[in-house]
Amino acid sequence: MSRVPGWLGRLGAGLSGWGERLERRRAEMEAEDAEGSAASEDGRGAAGPGTGTGAGTGTGTGDDGTGGSDSTAEAGGSTGPTGAAGSAGSAGSRSRPTAPVLSTRPDPASAVPWGMRVAAEAGWRLLVLAGTVWVLMRVISSVRLLVLSFTAALLVTAVLQPTVARLTRHGVPRGLATALTAALGFIVMGLIGWFVTWQVMENIDDLSDQIQDGIDELQRWLLDSPFHVTENQINDIAKNLREAISDNTDTITSAGLEGVTVIVEALTGILLTMFSTLFLLYDGKRIWQWTLKLVPAAARPGVSAAGPRAWQTLTAYVRGTVVVALIDAIFIGLGIYFLDVPMAVPLAVFIFLFSFIPLVGAVVSGALAVVVALVTQGVFTAVMTLAVVLAVQQIEGHILQPFILGRAVRVHPLAVVLAVAAGGMIAGIGGAVVAVPLVAVTNTVVGSLRAYADEQQARELHDTA
Repeated sequence: MSRVPGWLGRLGAGLSGWGERLERRRAEMEAEDAEGSAASEDGRGAAGPGTGTGAGTGTGTGDDGTGGSDSTAEAGGSTGPTGAAGSAGSAGSRSRPTAPVLSTRPDPASAVPWGMRVAAEAGWRLLVLAGTVWVLMRVISSVRLLVLSFTAALLVTAVLQPTVARLTRHGVPRGLATALTAALGFIVMGLIGWFVTWQVMENIDDLSDQIQDGIDELQRWLLDSPFHVTENQINDIAKNLREAISDNTDTITSAGLEGVTVIVEALTGILLTMFSTLFLLYDGKRIWQWTLKLVPAAARPGVSAAGPRAWQTLTAYVRGTVVVALIDAIFIGLGIYFLDVPMAVPLAVFIFLFSFIPLVGAVVSGALAVVVALVTQGVFTAVMTLAVVLAVQQIEGHILQPFILGRAVRVHPLAVVLAVAAGGMIAGIGGAVVAVPLVAVTNTVVGSLRAYADEQQARELHDTA
């Protein structure tokens, strides 16, 4: 019986320590509940005191050494309160209200519909592309004379380069072959320009008289026509024209000054074209090899393969256009010559030059011939001239162009019309002339790059297989 008071003292000390730890842990749990994380901390607090108390009680009982039965009983007695406390703590934690859990918001990209995301991806790329094209057009407009001169040099080089290659194959040094070919080409073009100017100056007086006679004949026709036009109305129209001319004298004078500026620019462009043509004929390969160095190494093989194809397309286009324009000029010129239309030869040369502007050039040159026939020879001759022009142009469009140009430079008519209109708006007549060959070359380059990419993809698939 003497051992019982010691055991009770140790049990009381253990229970006191357990109570202090429980109160301290409860205070910590209340602080954690105030911070918004009561649920998780409550569970750990309920399990912690029961475990710690049981361990302390069992240890104190073992130290007494009074016998196995007593210690077992004491341990069982101490374990009972501890388990009860633990279960009470768990029940308390389950009954305590918990804070609501906020649902996570979805990714904004996943909330956007797929079609809208595709449209947005395509939209910003189109905006970047449009901005790039706009900047490029602004740069081209700023140096329009330089761009047109170099493009014209490319066209002239496409015509003259086969002659240089032929002379070189026959043993003529490349420098001499280039000089001879360029000189011959420039002399021929200069003679054509001189011939047109000479014919116009020789026939301008006769043409002026014939135009005046044609206007008088048109006036008589209007007086006798069923439109009931009176002579006073015709005189009023003529008076208004004279007043309009006199009121716009300053505008006409400024136009004349602008004409001088245009002549200076034209001479500058001719000189730039001549020098560019000489260097392209003599050193075209090395210029192309240097240009390839500006292309990224990954894309260099494809661009290197597309370059010769683009040059073949340009050469075929220029040669075919020259042949077709020459045929148009000869046959339309012969037709209007036999119809006694004045200045048949200069009109034929104009038809040849305007044939380099697809679609639009043929219409303008044909309309010019019809107007000259109308005001000089009358309505019947004008109708016959129109028939000749339409017949030749139909033969050209359906037979000559497909046969001469072939499939290498086939461009859709809508693309031709849009290209000519865009070139005319950007750079005038020169832009309209070079627009279609640029479109044809671009079409060839895109097709070549696509074929090269497909070939590389097929090769990679074959290697992996």
